Amino acid sequence: MLGPTVGGGGLGRYVEELSRELLQLDHKNRYFLFLKKENLNVVQAPCEKRLANIHWYSLREQLLLPRLIDREHLDLIHFPHWNVPLFLKTPFVVTIHDLILLEQPRSAKVTTRNPLIYFVKYHAYKLVLRSALKRSRGIIAVSHYTKSAILKYFPWVPSEKIHVVYEGLTNLSSLKPSTPIKSNSPYFLYVGNAYPHKNLESLLHAFSFFHKIHPTVQLILAGRDDFFYQRLRKELEEIDISSGAVQFILNPSDQALADLYRNATLYLFPSRSEGFGLPPLEAMSFGVPVAAARATSLPEILGDAAIYFDPDNIEEMVEVMETALTNIALRTELTAKGHAQIKQYSWRTMAKEIQKIYTTCA
Repeated sequence: MLGPTVGGGGLGRYVEELSRELLQLDHKNRYFLFLKKENLNVVQAPCEKRLANIHWYSLREQLLLPRLIDREHLDLIHFPHWNVPLFLKTPFVVTIHDLILLEQPRSAKVTTRNPLIYFVKYHAYKLVLRSALKRSRGIIAVSHYTKSAILKYFPWVPSEKIHVVYEGLTNLSSLKPSTPIKSNSPYFLYVGNAYPHKNLESLLHAFSFFHKIHPTVQLILAGRDDFFYQRLRKELEEIDISSGAVQFILNPSDQALADLYRNATLYLFPSRSEGFGLPPLEAMSFGVPVAAARATSLPEILGDAAIYFDPDNIEEMVEVMETALTNIALRTELTAKGHAQIKQYSWRTMAKEIQKIYTTCA
């Protein structure tokens, strides 16, 4: 799952940055990376590379990946997500980013698959997750909220087995400005996927009301081109909003994301459920004011450096957009608080904490 392009969004970023930092920090232990073919020649760091061209959440992952791993006779392996093969014999630790499929029934039920196939896969998810929590030597939660969610749904998990280790922040702001987006208007920005729990349909409805008052402001949604973004574009056609008010930037590179953040007027994050939430922190690193949902881990991670709204209250969402656009003093305050807030998050610090967990669990 290494890299945002191959691994997908925040999870891919997590694997990429953790791998990079560990290989720079630790020269005592030997590290093995199990990589898909797209990444096999991309990783140049000093480590043992093994081709594991097996897609996640698949039957092949359950049946073939344990053989590839177990034959290396490793002291410990770190699974950066819950999808640990049931028959793996190698000791492991696992990172749990969130329990969205348990917390958000709507997200769990939305699928492109046949209902029977979905039923089987959803119950397989619960089986594999439960097994990973039970058999792991240590569990890494990316926030205190995620830890509390694990204990809520799986109260038999010992609390001391769960280690809260915050994620870091990639310094996209160090990328020099490239070609600016084709817009002379102020714009609000969202970066991420379009899964149902991200609540983008509500965001579109709220922005349609806001846009009637402020017709010069645009909304830009940036993320990976997939079924969910295609469906969102179709839903936009049914909303009463002028053509061109909403733009989609699909499959953006890091350079494109940096340009989008750098020029944004406000970053919007309406998600109903998050284990951590990297994009609003990235926005803060560019000095962009952030407005986020008052839900799950977001108040913990963003602190007082954001303004909040009820993700199910469209009227309140519109009011927050209005305030963020017109209140210059508030925008200045949020920018300053954002620069202070992001100092709490470092990939290097995260890797050091995780390295300690490896030592105690191996």
